[in-house]
Amino acid sequence: MLFGKYVNKFYIKYGFFFLLGIAALVTVDYVQLLIPDVIGAIVDGLETESLTKADVPPYVKELATYALIIIVGRFLWRNLIFGTSRRIDYELRNMMFAHAEKLSQTYYSEKKSGGLMALFTNDLNAVRMAFGPALMIFFDILALGSLAFYKMYTLDPTITYFAAIPLLLIAVTATFISRITRRKFRARQQAFEDMSDFTQENFYGISVIKAFVNELREIRAFSKVNTYNKDKNVAFIRVSALMHVMVELLINVVRVIMLALGAYLVYQSVIEEGAFSVGDLTRYIAYFGALIWPMMAVGRFINMRAQSKASMERIEGFLNAPVEIQDDENVIDVDKIEGKITFNHLNFAYPGTDKLVLKDIDFIVEKGETVGIIGRTGSGKTTLVDILLRLYNLHTNELLIDDHDIMKLPIKKLRDAIGYVPQDNFIFSDVIKNNISFSRDDAEYELIKQMAVYSDIHDNIIDFPSQYETMVGERGVTLSGGQKQRISIARALLKRPEILIMDDSFSAVDTQTEEAIINNLRKLRKNQTTILIAHRVSTIKNADKIILMDEGEVKAIGTHEQLMETCEMYRDIVIRQQLESELEGDDDYA
Repeated sequence: MLFGKYVNKFYIKYGFFFLLGIAALVTVDYVQLLIPDVIGAIVDGLETESLTKADVPPYVKELATYALIIIVGRFLWRNLIFGTSRRIDYELRNMMFAHAEKLSQTYYSEKKSGGLMALFTNDLNAVRMAFGPALMIFFDILALGSLAFYKMYTLDPTITYFAAIPLLLIAVTATFISRITRRKFRARQQAFEDMSDFTQENFYGISVIKAFVNELREIRAFSKVNTYNKDKNVAFIRVSALMHVMVELLINVVRVIMLALGAYLVYQSVIEEGAFSVGDLTRYIAYFGALIWPMMAVGRFINMRAQSKASMERIEGFLNAPVEIQDDENVIDVDKIEGKITFNHLNFAYPGTDKLVLKDIDFIVEKGETVGIIGRTGSGKTTLVDILLRLYNLHTNELLIDDHDIMKLPIKKLRDAIGYVPQDNFIFSDVIKNNISFSRDDAEYELIKQMAVYSDIHDNIIDFPSQYETMVGERGVTLSGGQKQRISIARALLKRPEILIMDDSFSAVDTQTEEAIINNLRKLRKNQTTILIAHRVSTIKNADKIILMDEGEVKAIGTHEQLMETCEMYRDIVIRQQLESELEGDDDYA
């Protein structure tokens, strides 16, 4: 059995099912031990030649009745106990997933996805086993073991006393080995995590590996990780095997003692007319046969409990991870977010560091403005977006939305008002239609198609055999970079957000496509706030306001024309990009 603050409630919620299942289990155990009495009586009848033809049908009927009870009872306890363990597994997995959705970027930057998947697979399975097979085994040991031992003691206390000594040794051995088993299981789980991380990373980067012809090196690296995983598994299995071998050895010792003493007592009964008959020995052997399973199950129960306890500790560590990004106690309930954004001398450093990546950011984006943000790689542009999406906590009044402190706004309402096209253009392994309508499950086909037209991806989609029902591969692997970008744009546009943020969303498309999409944005997003983060000047040159950033600071603010006149850094960017454009036969930077 397994206890902890995240699982104790399941005993209360499903206690009735567990009790019914345990009752059915105990009933089966009790009835099982009635069968040796019938068989013993038959053997005694045969030995004394007192068994008649008329005596057989009642015995057969009695055995058939017991068999039927055992079949029904086993069906019930399997469904009640094992079925309930599946329900607990389902609820605990939902709880973990819901918690995972609340965790911050900081948590995921420190944890690898392969390790997290191990929690949702191997560890959850180990916990489920504690509520299913392990719970069944525990009560089976108590019920069947106690009843069988009592029946054996009733038949002959002397043999039972001798048999009890190895049983005590089993208990001591199991307790000692269980501590080792738990340590070995933790190490095995960690090795599985490492292997999962390595494998997942390679699958995601398979195109890079092939491009650099590094398959052999990665195979060798995987072999090392896999060998480590194998060694940890073998070490765990060795300890588990040791437990089973010790239990089997002691059981065989008990069997030898029982047969030797039982045979002697039968012999004494024949010579001295004692009370221990062949039928009694048959009963005793049958009782001991029933006792073997509980004795063997002790080792299995110890292993299961050690595994589930180690896994539950890992799961509790995950569930105890703090939810850093959550609504303020004094949250402001606003009717609607209009789209005004005020950066009020904002300074920002990532959690766990003191180095500022944004320094004294101070400007205002009015509602309905289109604002371009440009700067070199690493200048802090994407960090600015992360802050707007409330992925990190800020100091009071450093960032205002509609003149309200962003830290006081409801997170859901804030994010509902923002449409976001990220740099990596994440595409789900789903049909194109569902990728575009991700924010609105009830979106009509015509609206999806309209947004695809606005993002200049419609013509590409209808060229696919299944058009909007085309299934894309994992992370959109079957799509080109430009197609993924434009599907991401369509997804953000369909949301009809008050604030649209496009983070370098035209890097994989040509300037002609870029210009077509931007012209569509002007028509679609009149009087709505749009932020365009870009490396190319052509993306933002017609914006109402351009923010030039460098090394986490705002270096200049103004229109394209104003910055061309007043800012040497901006002018240098334009000239360099214009030269590149002329070399490529384009003139969109003039």
